[in-house]
Amino acid sequence: MQRRTEERVFIAGAGPVGMVAAACLVRHGIPVTVFETAANLSKESRASTFHPSSLDILDELGFTDELVASGMIARRLQYRSEEDGIIATFDFSAISDLTRHPYRLHCEQFNLTRIIHSKLSRDPHFNIEFGMRVCGVAQDEDSVTVKLAGPDSTTSVRRGRWLIGADGGRSEVRKALGISFEGFTWPERFLVVTTPFDFGARIPGIDPVTYVSASINWHVLLQIPSMWRVTFPVDRQVANQTASSRDFAEAALAAVAPGAQDCAAAHFTLYNVHQRVAKTFRLGRACLAGDAAHINNPLGGMGMNGGIHDAVNLAQRLTRVWRREADDTEMDRYDRQRRLVTLEHIQNHTIHNKRDIEAHDPRERVRFRNKLSRIASDPPLTRDFLRTVSMIASLERAAELG
Repeated sequence: MQRRTEERVFIAGAGPVGMVAAACLVRHGIPVTVFETAANLSKESRASTFHPSSLDILDELGFTDELVASGMIARRLQYRSEEDGIIATFDFSAISDLTRHPYRLHCEQFNLTRIIHSKLSRDPHFNIEFGMRVCGVAQDEDSVTVKLAGPDSTTSVRRGRWLIGADGGRSEVRKALGISFEGFTWPERFLVVTTPFDFGARIPGIDPVTYVSASINWHVLLQIPSMWRVTFPVDRQVANQTASSRDFAEAALAAVAPGAQDCAAAHFTLYNVHQRVAKTFRLGRACLAGDAAHINNPLGGMGMNGGIHDAVNLAQRLTRVWRREADDTEMDRYDRQRRLVTLEHIQNHTIHNKRDIEAHDPRERVRFRNKLSRIASDPPLTRDFLRTVSMIASLERAAELG
């Protein structure tokens, strides 16, 4: 007996990328069902930077005002080094003519998913099913069939028109499609510590996002509402058990600002860091977006933002196909645009960020310092730099690719 095909787009994953894709499709009257493995929307402390380009996109969907109300506006970006102190500071007002939001917003990503869920929950085109994990995919010319694992270990099968895999770096959709995840893993891990300690009061002149370059103890300071989040590298020689301990986290904080260890860390996470991109973002009636399609180190805050850009690009193209305004080769343009932009902008920029901030060679450290100083002192170079770090340039590049 042939299963009934639901006239819906299936989305695996209710993170920011999956929910933005759902919001875009529902806005155009396209029915969606989101399958989320967890019992509820995640509250995990993960991505927390929204760039100007993403805020403009979310504003068009009606989410930015509420998101800004729950976050913290950061109008400046700073670079320091152990040897030189402040190297350069950049003010997003330099690109105020290019964006309606000339600032970074520091806000936990779960705020966005809750805002979207609240706004979509009463829309008849939107459905979300918690406790349902996509664990298998099959497709033909007209439909895609997903195998679902429920919370009680039972399985079921559903058939829809299209599938978006937004189920994270370990994407089961990507694996089920047999799409390779090309790239590498950095040798060191990252430790992210969230603390109520007020680094702004202790370190004169720091901005809400401050990159501190050093040959050994580099770190990044990011202020979020009522907290600071600090990212450190952890050498591969340090055992996971040691690096995951509160003592280790507090010692790392103390190295940044004496006394920080006395203010208990609210949260700390140790994780491996990857730079990987899927071989293709589209296979038949299934597409990948966000971490399912690409992952990168967090220096620059481009992962979630790139995923939001994926979601909107994909939903716009899928809308045209759904309405028969374009044939399904339109989806190949999604793959061409977003995959190439990921390689050219997100991967290149985050890799260079890491290599610059951790440089061991004194000559490379001088080169990095001089480059930043030159950019900060030249308005046209400053403007180009901010276009890049705000991901406006990556959207412009995607548009060029057609």
